[in-house]
Amino acid sequence: MSSRNKKCYSGIGGQAVIEGIMMKNKDEYSVAVRKPNGEIVVIKNNYIMLSQKYKILGLPFIRGIFSMIDSLILGSKTLEYSASFFEDDTSSENESKLDKWLNEHVNEKTMGVIMGIITIFSVAFALIVFSVLPAAIGSLFKAVTKTDSQFLTAFVEGIMRIVIFVLYIKLISRMEEIRRTFEYHGSEHKCINCIENGWDLNVENVLKASKEHKRCGTSFLVYVMVISIFLFMFINPPTLFMKFVSRIILIPVVAGVSYEVLRLAGKFDNKFVDFISRPGMWMQGLTTLEPDAKEVEVAIKAVEEVFDWRKFKSEHFN
Repeated sequence: MSSRNKKCYSGIGGQAVIEGIMMKNKDEYSVAVRKPNGEIVVIKNNYIMLSQKYKILGLPFIRGIFSMIDSLILGSKTLEYSASFFEDDTSSENESKLDKWLNEHVNEKTMGVIMGIITIFSVAFALIVFSVLPAAIGSLFKAVTKTDSQFLTAFVEGIMRIVIFVLYIKLISRMEEIRRTFEYHGSEHKCINCIENGWDLNVENVLKASKEHKRCGTSFLVYVMVISIFLFMFINPPTLFMKFVSRIILIPVVAGVSYEVLRLAGKFDNKFVDFISRPGMWMQGLTTLEPDAKEVEVAIKAVEEVFDWRKFKSEHFN
């Protein structure tokens, strides 16, 4: 394993799925899943991003919004695929009455409608918890302290948004399934770091690599929270309702700016980039866990399906 400190941007990325990894490189993506019997299955497919279909959507500060939409679409699709290997893992004897009723009375088309409704409610719930609730707490703080400082109110609102996020991650990480997903998340980062360090992609090297990476979705969320603090210092609607509306309307703006910061952090390696990346890397301590060798094996399978790491190494490190 090379000891050099040089690091090169690879352009690959991915996410953890149920007992596996999705990796994406340009228009291709793969999903590797370890089935209940221990076998690793891998699929490869294509996904054209919205910014590639419509060039205007690839402009700076606009592309971040649609990149987020692409991530949600592809992420949901690959999660559904990985979950399909575990749907029959539970015997019918342990099946709940609700599950039995749905299987007997709900067809595939109706289930699609139900899942769409659930998704809408999930997004609405996330907006309330991570956007509206912190704004309400900030307004309450302003009323109780009778402060006229928009800076202080926005700061309290931002801190509460971060606190709620940390508590949420801490809560869900107590679930065994989520912990394993966080371990696969760590294996994804380790594979990318291994490649970008110029090391051979094998289990031994991957396990030695860092589980934090600058181009992580967790870092993106941290940028969103930090940038929103500064943005909302200058936006002070007269009513609480208008404050809620402004927070939701400005989500695309904050996301667009945050995405550009994330791209900057992912492509360059210097002291300034290290500085602005540090909060996101700290937060990844909550969303990534050290994987075991078997989880790393799955991640390597996903990488090798869409990325020629040997060619990358020879071009950038030899």
